[in-house]
Amino acid sequence: MAAGRISTGVPGLDIMLNGGLIPGRVYLVKGSPGSGKTTLAMHFAMAGVANGENVMFITLEEPAENIREDFGKMGFDVYHENFMLIDATPTTEHYVLVEDFSESFAKNLNKLTESIKEQFRTRYYSRVVVDPITMLKLASKEELEYRKAFLGFVKTMMRLRTTVIITSELERTDIEEYLVSGIIEMKLFEHNGELKRAIKITKLRGSGFDNVIRPYDITERGMVVHPDKTAP
Repeated sequence: MAAGRISTGVPGLDIMLNGGLIPGRVYLVKGSPGSGKTTLAMHFAMAGVANGENVMFITLEEPAENIREDFGKMGFDVYHENFMLIDATPTTEHYVLVEDFSESFAKNLNKLTESIKEQFRTRYYSRVVVDPITMLKLASKEELEYRKAFLGFVKTMMRLRTTVIITSELERTDIEEYLVSGIIEMKLFEHNGELKRAIKITKLRGSGFDNVIRPYDITERGMVVHPDKTAP
């Protein structure tokens, strides 16, 4: 690991990032449904847990019990005491925490930011995942309101000195792309009748990076990036 960098938990991606992520910043992982965004976010979270860090993972779409079951089968330590999984999905029957606590995270982006700050009052988390932010953007009534809220979110996360990965399914994420420190794009495409996966880094403030589109696989043990290969 390069000095001053933290691992994404995916060795091939760390190579593409010239040694990993710069800590204390907000990063966007974007891609279509099924591209593996949550898997990458979980690798990032578990790399922190393996390093003895406290990690917060906020799920806004997939119920927490599904995440624990699916990633538990992959070998991820999803019941570790340093791993805080917050279920903020809209279906109340899936809430694993008391309902009003979950709703405080899910209501809107401003509320999410305040709820994260509240958690930091009792425990420091070096890594935070919000998966996916798409839900909060679609729930926002006005674009301007969302832009202000997102700016507030980024500033707050930087003040908290935590490293954040947010995921998004939206093709156009203009305000997020402008304000985050890095963007990782995950793509699904068809090649010779086969479904292929490719990953590219489109932004990494304060660092050089591999700008070649590289292939990756989702295996039964998680995500594998091939930094020595070129996507077709």
